[in-house]
Amino acid sequence: MPIIKYFPHFFQDTPSDILQDIKTVTTYLHTEYDAKCYVVGGAVRDRLLGVIAKDYDIECFGIEIEAFEAAMQHLNAQGVGKSFFVYKYHDIDIALPRTEKKTSHGHRGFEVTLAKEEKEASRRRDFTVNALMYDIHNETILDFWQGVDDLSNGVLRVVDENSFQEDSLRVLRAMQFAARFGFKIERNSCQLCQNISLDDLPKERICHEFEKMFQGKYLHYGLYYLFALKIAEKLWDEEIKARDFFSLSKVLQRRQTDFVEKLRPYYFLFILLPYLRSESEKILERLGVPNSYYKKIIGQALPQKIDCAFVARKTLKEGMVEYVGNYHLKVKELAMRLGVWEQPFQADVTPSMLVSQGFEGKALGEALQREIEKKIKGLHEDCS
Repeated sequence: MPIIKYFPHFFQDTPSDILQDIKTVTTYLHTEYDAKCYVVGGAVRDRLLGVIAKDYDIECFGIEIEAFEAAMQHLNAQGVGKSFFVYKYHDIDIALPRTEKKTSHGHRGFEVTLAKEEKEASRRRDFTVNALMYDIHNETILDFWQGVDDLSNGVLRVVDENSFQEDSLRVLRAMQFAARFGFKIERNSCQLCQNISLDDLPKERICHEFEKMFQGKYLHYGLYYLFALKIAEKLWDEEIKARDFFSLSKVLQRRQTDFVEKLRPYYFLFILLPYLRSESEKILERLGVPNSYYKKIIGQALPQKIDCAFVARKTLKEGMVEYVGNYHLKVKELAMRLGVWEQPFQADVTPSMLVSQGFEGKALGEALQREIEKKIKGLHEDCS
């Protein structure tokens, strides 16, 4: 029997438009088909954590496939995964409860069948904190796997070992959940993840989970499980020395308050890559990241000596606010002192000034570079 928790104010902070969509769908299904509807997955987890859920998944029990499809047609819901019985109504995912069995290689190689009972359906979830169900009609949370306790204790625990290891993406999900929520992965679950190959995952899916991790508030947890779950070893054949881990962890933990929000996707890799043996391009290629990562990271590492000359050269085209190394306290301090945090370094020399002196063509460019370099070298030493 599940643990049942009465929770009458579940939708208290839900945006009004989303709440109206949920009421429209669930009221129709309950009234016309006597279907029982539950909010499942991350939305229940987030609500218990006090986080406003962005994505709502509804599972409908007690309705046959033909009737469900007719209901979706009536609601003008769009099929987004019909083989998995999943439809979308505006921003809400509506699905029939299901079980999945691995039948072939690859992330699409699953045989799907309908689940008749709530516990059977929740068993396919990856972690106990994601297997919670909210009974909309009775305003209660159903907990078959002690997910509420694990949520309170900040623990990620696998629901079912057999189903878990059939989907290798869940290893990456463990890492990004740890980074986003500060969860620790239970020992047996950690060992299970270590033994799962990632060879069947396409780059797009790998990238998607890493990008979620990059946005986490607990990046040092993500760093730990990147290596503890052997993800770095499987993807890049990389390990990390203890002293490097503690050095990196300290930076990720302490410097996040200095991250510029629009650059947040890039900081983790920017800080990590200099510690790895592999070439940065190969790491990024294996992750399948967008081209923006190459532009922001490749060739942009922090030098051992951070001085005014470095800051001035780095800001010849744009302000330091665009440089991913700006989390470093000295970089920001010097940029502020030179007035180049939000705007480029002003060398007070222009091509027109040099043209009036008789320079043109290639000689003009070389002369401009010399004059800029003079300005940089002439910066006061007290700012370094």
